[in-house]
Amino acid sequence: MASDFSFKSQVKLDKNGLDNTAQRRSRSLQVMIFMLIVTTLVTLPLFRLAELQLIQGAYNRQRAENNRIRPVSVAANRGQILDRSGKILAANRSSRSVYLWPKERSAQEWQKAAATLSPIVNIPAAEIVKKIDQAGYKSALPVRISKDIDVGTFVALKEQANTLRGVEIRVESNRDYPNQQLASHLLGYVGEASLDELKANPEYPMGMIVGKMGVEKLVNPTLEGVWGSRLIEVNAKGEDIQDLGEQTPVPGKSVQLTLDLNMQKTAEKALGNRLGAVVAIDVKTGALLTMASWPTFDPNIFTRRVSQKEWDRLQGPDKPFLNRAVQGYPVGSTFKIVTSVAGMESGKFSPSSTLVSSASINIGGVTFNEHSAGYGAIGFRDALAYSSNTFFYQVGMAAGPEQMSKWAKEMGIGGSINLGLLGLDAANHGQVPTPAMKKKMYGEDWYVADTVTMSIGQGLVLCTPLELAVMVSTVANGGWRVQPHLLASQTNTPITKKVKTAIKPATLNVVRQGLIDVVLKGTGRAMNDGTIPLSGGKTGTVEMPGHPDNSMYVGFAPADKPEVAIAVIVEGGGFGSVSAAPIAQEVFRTYFQKQGFKPTNKKP
Repeated sequence: MASDFSFKSQVKLDKNGLDNTAQRRSRSLQVMIFMLIVTTLVTLPLFRLAELQLIQGAYNRQRAENNRIRPVSVAANRGQILDRSGKILAANRSSRSVYLWPKERSAQEWQKAAATLSPIVNIPAAEIVKKIDQAGYKSALPVRISKDIDVGTFVALKEQANTLRGVEIRVESNRDYPNQQLASHLLGYVGEASLDELKANPEYPMGMIVGKMGVEKLVNPTLEGVWGSRLIEVNAKGEDIQDLGEQTPVPGKSVQLTLDLNMQKTAEKALGNRLGAVVAIDVKTGALLTMASWPTFDPNIFTRRVSQKEWDRLQGPDKPFLNRAVQGYPVGSTFKIVTSVAGMESGKFSPSSTLVSSASINIGGVTFNEHSAGYGAIGFRDALAYSSNTFFYQVGMAAGPEQMSKWAKEMGIGGSINLGLLGLDAANHGQVPTPAMKKKMYGEDWYVADTVTMSIGQGLVLCTPLELAVMVSTVANGGWRVQPHLLASQTNTPITKKVKTAIKPATLNVVRQGLIDVVLKGTGRAMNDGTIPLSGGKTGTVEMPGHPDNSMYVGFAPADKPEVAIAVIVEGGGFGSVSAAPIAQEVFRTYFQKQGFKPTNKKP
């Protein structure tokens, strides 16, 4: 029994030992698994930390820098635009603009912020979001959404500052045209560089201001300067802490024009709100002294957001953007100057030739009328003075259209001057077509009536006021065709070198004397009132079927030693002596007052 008991007890003890061993092994396994998990959890961050610091350290340090440092473009002041005497035509002033920092908010957050901003800055929310989209929501550069904000907008934005994270109001330089709309077609305006302009000029920062029209565009590389940059450290709220450094911007250089500010003011005031243009040039150099066109526009509106009302006006039927000084017009009797030259230079007439003028003349079975009863037998001087139509019908028929076209071009009409020097948008040359040109352009044959109407500046003849000023200066200065230009730096340089025409001195002399007779005894007698020196000129009254007649005048002064030539058109102005000539006289008066001329105040 004892032995039996002893055996059973031993067996029982062995079973308990086995159970304990299994339990210990299980616990050990659990401990090992736990330790492995703990070790893994501890080791992985260490490996990641080592990777971030050792392997990717430089990259991540750069990212951290970018998160706390903002690059800010610093605009360079554009160079000033000055008139011939140094008077300011375009300069700069301080203004406030609104910028957004895209990476400060998510796309969804900017949607909400844009809705808050929209009524304050008066810009549609969709337009604000579109600008951020274009820049990219991860962009480290700011996006300008509004320029030249007023005081009310500034105060409203400041009141919302706590809820408008990523919105910045920045003081910057803004273009300023102190004379508002004066000479706007010449000066042009500025605006933000387009996407194409940014691609073409990789050195341009976002928001770069460039010339969009006129002189601002023509000499933009000179005016624009080089923008600088600042590095600003910001805190977690995006608030500026300190400047870390600045690359100083280089201001643009000033540009001096040949334009005379006082003459320009006089021309625009005299033209008033009548459709038309005035051009005055130096007869010796071609320097442009005046170029006025109405209607016009104020380039200051482009330094901020253009309102819908302003834009609608700019697109209106009167076309304020159109520079009428470089658009072709039928020019009427002012073209008789060209017909005179063509008649004599063709060899068909001499300076002393006479023709019989009458109330009408029959050519090819068609009757063409004089504007009066006729003047009997007259020569070129009296024909110009009294503006005889029947005299010039005969001259034009004898000389022919090819000769009139040839000498018109020789004197500056129809493509012989370089418009590119002026940098004027949509500038055109006139046209004095030949039969072959008419066939090519219109697919029509040439008729006798074409030659007759051409001889008095009607029909197919088109000349720009600028070309007419060059044409009359060619007569005034002894036969030199000048090159009109606007930059003072180009005066008396090879690029503006005047060209000696083939017009004989005797021809020029009789035409010049005829134009002086216009003022002494002809259709321009009102110009000889003593307020300016004796001048020469030619009036023109241009028939416009279905519309009132256009009024034109071309001239030069002084008569003995010409200095300045002028051309004026007033659309629907009627007689040239009534509307256009008085404008020319006002511009001449301003010019000669500066020269020290003392009026005699005699009556014509």
